[in-house]
Parts: sequence; structure tokens; C-alpha cells
Amino acid sequence: MSLMTADKTSWHCLPAEIRILVLEALLQDSCSLAGFATVSREWQMIIERHNFTRIKLTSSRLADFGLIIHRNRALVRYIWLCLELREYDCTLCAPHVLEMMGMSNADSTLIITAFLELFSTLSAWEPNGNLLLDISVHSPSDSEHWFKYLTFGPDIPSDKCDRGLCEEQSMLVKLDDHQHGWIAGSQDSTPPPAGINKVFDEIMGEGPFDNDEQENQWWQQLPLVPVVTGVLLRQQNRRRWRPTALAQMFARLPRLQEFYYEPWREWCDTLQRWTDQCECCSVSSLFSAMYAFVAILLTADNLSILVFDIAFQSLFESLASSQLRRLTLFENFNQQYPLRFTASFFGCDPIRIPTSDVSRAVAKASLELEHLSASFIVDASYFFHTREPSWKWPSLTSLALTSRLLAPDESPTEIDNMLQTAAAAAMKMPNLETMEIWNGREGLAMLFRYQLTRGGRPAVITWRGTWEFTLRPPVAQAWEAVALKHHGHGSVIVRELLDAGAVVKSHGDAIHHLKLLNPVIRPVSLQQIQMEHRICSGVHNW
Repeated sequence: MSLMTADKTSWHCLPAEIRILVLEALLQDSCSLAGFATVSREWQMIIERHNFTRIKLTSSRLADFGLIIHRNRALVRYIWLCLELREYDCTLCAPHVLEMMGMSNADSTLIITAFLELFSTLSAWEPNGNLLLDISVHSPSDSEHWFKYLTFGPDIPSDKCDRGLCEEQSMLVKLDDHQHGWIAGSQDSTPPPAGINKVFDEIMGEGPFDNDEQENQWWQQLPLVPVVTGVLLRQQNRRRWRPTALAQMFARLPRLQEFYYEPWREWCDTLQRWTDQCECCSVSSLFSAMYAFVAILLTADNLSILVFDIAFQSLFESLASSQLRRLTLFENFNQQYPLRFTASFFGCDPIRIPTSDVSRAVAKASLELEHLSASFIVDASYFFHTREPSWKWPSLTSLALTSRLLAPDESPTEIDNMLQTAAAAAMKMPNLETMEIWNGREGLAMLFRYQLTRGGRPAVITWRGTWEFTLRPPVAQAWEAVALKHHGHGSVIVRELLDAGAVVKSHGDAIHHLKLLNPVIRPVSLQQIQMEHRICSGVHNW
């Protein structure tokens, strides 16, 4: 009888639905699951699939990564390469001495060692489905001085990141650190330029290579990694990758199909122009000569020099001939930072003004894409105006762009011209389902959307924002023609004025209130942006 009872109450005697419920409860418990994998083959298969789908890699784990993961590497779909730089104290959180600025040679060596080990390991993997490589570079000290609101975590869906970010934010509510401008959980002053520049250091800017040629040769000797199909560089990486380095990195990823890039704008107008437009020359040597001169002319608090030596333009042009299918670009910014740089030698525009060269390069790179989102790094007016008559987008289904013209103080005529030019481009996009042109910053949010519908219903044109605007007849007619050509039906216009109670403290809030259909930024990045601006403005209600 005892043997019969044991058999009837064994795991395998339970209905499949009950076994699944038990395993799902374990997976959601946030406890260590490794031991449960030894219970049975069924448990092992399910738990290993859960444990190995998403991997966090630090520099200390890279050496043994290949051996540890060998049996289960086909299960891996996401790798978060989390590279932690050396910690630093208050003597380096806003360095005033030129020799103390820039990323150290030791940190640069850590980065190149990590890439060599990772690429060597992944090069042996057989391509099997999709693998997203999420790259982070930061110091644990970044969130201990001026930027206490910074969080560094893996890429996760919005429904899983809300709670974690709220817990982080709640820890700051009563925080006092007068030395770094924090009073009762709020920052009462913007960090000094030297403090801002510290966390925006250029990656491998001071070494370990003597010149660009040596660095290019190093990238080229890395093995090809066909298993990686997506790369993610999120806004929590304030430290900057030079576009040349990214282009070299992508050349080692022959099956790259997705690129999610969330860089920060420059805090120097001259550097911004060079970063946007310079195609092949290095300005490092120029700035090394200018540093001493600038250091004499400026106080340490006004020092606003960051060295970047290649253009976004070249990077995006290099993507035009790749297998890329999805490209998401989001240039992040903080409207308070430029205020600290306006008195500097080079100055910093309060609002970033994109260039036609970069906009054209992105437009050209989009011709073979299925999805493109480009926020703040391009302007929709330039994107459409620079297109050539022969350009077509045969595969593009969704497009999201920003335009500084979508503001109450801009010319209605220019807005009309931009939207009509957009409609003309949409005529060359036979599979287009949604196009969104938007703008957002503190106190401002505006969206124009063209959305295809199913079931024989007319397309929907939505105008939503914080200020009143009426589409003039020529614009409405242009988009009516798009709907008729690609859909066989007309369109209906929907106008929505955002509720007066909608608080727009940042471009992150604008995205939230505009309810964009296209993914313009990773969910966890959006939450981090909103948290940063709410904390800095003293708003603690989430």
C-alpha cells in the first residue's frame, strides 16, 4: 500500500497542467534555481532554459564563460556584457587637473581584454536563432557622487522594471550630500562641467593604442562572430563609443540584423559638428594641442572638452550595405547640462540641432530596413528633404522620427512643407503601416501619426500634443493620397489636445503621454530618464 501511495503522489502522476503551474511558480520566485535542475530531466530542461536564456557577463567571468556555457549555449538569447571600471573617490568625481581626466589605461585594457575573450568564445558558436548582445560600460562610483539617480541593470520589459526603479528612487528621498548638491533627495544644482565630463568619458580615448591605425588593426584581428544578430547600447552608458570603434565592431558581426543605439548628445557645439560631419580625420591631435591653452583660459568649472574623432555620418553610411533590418537610434540629453557649458570657450546650444548630413546618412541606411526609429539625432525635415528621387523603401513597415519643427513657436508653413514632403516619401514605402513624427522636451509634446488600419477601414491620421494645431487642406490631401495608393481607402483625421494635467518634465514624459506606437527607446531606458528628471526636479510621486 505504501508503494502504491508513493506512486500515486509522485511528480509524474500529477496532471501536466499542475506540473507546469509548480514550475512557473518556482521561476517567478526569484530564488536560486540551480539546485532544482537535479530533481528530474523535466525540471532540468525547463530550469536550464530559463537560467541560460539571459546571461550576465562581467570581466571576471569571461575567462571561464566558454567552458561553463558549452552544453547550453544554444539556449542563450541575451548576453549582458557588464564591464565595471575602477571605482573612484571625490578627488576624481569632478577632476580639475588635466592629467586626471579621461579614461585610464587600466580601464581601457580591461575593455579590450573583455572584447577579445568574448569574441573568441562566441566565434565558436554555431548561429542558432537570435542572440542580442547588450554592452554596458560604467563605474560603480558613477552613482555615488553627483549622479545618485543612476541605475545600471539589464535590459528588461517595462512591466518588470517599474518596481525596481521605484525602489531605487525611494532610497534617495531623504538623501543629503551637500558636497554634491543633494538635499532631501533632490539635486539643488546641476553638476559642474568637470563632473559631467567625468561620466561622459570617451571609451578607450587615452589608450591603450598609440593611434587610430593601431586600434583599427586590433579590431580587425578579432574573430568574426556570426552568432550575434543584435547589439544594444543603452542610454545608461554615458561613456561614449567613438563611431569608428562601433563601425569596426559591427564589421566583426556579419549577421547583425538589429541595432539599438542610445547615445548622448555632445556638450560642446564644436565637437558636435565634428562628431556629426567629420568623415575620416582624427581631431585627437588637434585637441591635445589645444588642451593646455583651454585650461589656461577657462576655470575648471567651465572646462567642457571631450575628444571625439569620427562622424556619425560615416557610421550610418557603413550600415547601409549591411544585413541590418531594424535600427533604433535615440540621442539622449538633459536640458540642464547645457546651462553649465554656455559660458565655456566653445559653448553648448540649449537644444540640439541635427545636421542634414547625418539625417541623409540615416535615410540612406534605411532603404533596406523593416523598422527605423531615429530620435533627436536626425530631423524629419532633413530626412525627407535630402532623399533622392530614385530612393524606395520596399520593406519598411514602421518609421518614427523627431522634428524640432513640431513646436508652437515654429513656422506653420515649414511644418506643412515637412509633412507634405513626408507624404511624398511615404508614396515610396509600399508596406508602410505606421509613420510617427514627434517632438518632446520639458513642457512640450507633439505627435503626427499616419496609421494603416485593417478590415477596409480608412487610415487614421492623429495629431496629439500640448498645443493646438490644425492640418491645412494641402497636408490632409497629401496623406489622403498615400492612404488611397497603398490601402485603397481614404483617411480620417483625429485631433487630441493633451489633458492640462499631463506633466511633461522631460522628453521621457513626452513619450509616455504621446503613446507612440513605434518603439523609440528601450522600456528600461525610458523609466530611467523619467526617474532622473523627477528626482532632479524634486518630484517623488510615482
